[in-house]
Amino acid sequence: QVQLAESGGGLVQAGGSLRLSCSASGRSFSSYAMGWFRQAPGKEREFVARINSADTSYYANSVNGRFTISRDKAKNTVFLQMNRLKPEDTAIYYCAADQQSHRISMSSRRSSTSYDYWGQGTQVTVSS
Repeated sequence: QVQLAESGGGLVQAGGSLRLSCSASGRSFSSYAMGWFRQAPGKEREFVARINSADTSYYANSVNGRFTISRDKAKNTVFLQMNRLKPEDTAIYYCAADQQSHRISMSSRRSSTSYDYWGQGTQVTVSS
């Protein structure tokens, strides 16, 4: 049974940092692209970051320069280091896996429909 499990969320003050982890089980995801999405109350789920099997990373404009995605293939785990957090970063953060690691289209890399597996999410709350 394939599972993605996020951890590391919590409450932090603006300007602070958090590191999210996503642990995968049930199969190896080393050949997959892994992504992070988030959903704030009353808003649609949005793309945050993606890392492909060659460790090339992509970011939403809103987090570029503040967030860093990385992965440990041996541990089947992907991370999201979030620095200089802002209240608008408050959301549930989801980890996802895309079997098609190398997508040429930027829109497809950022689309939630491109991802095959999803975690349950972890809450991140940034207070002002």
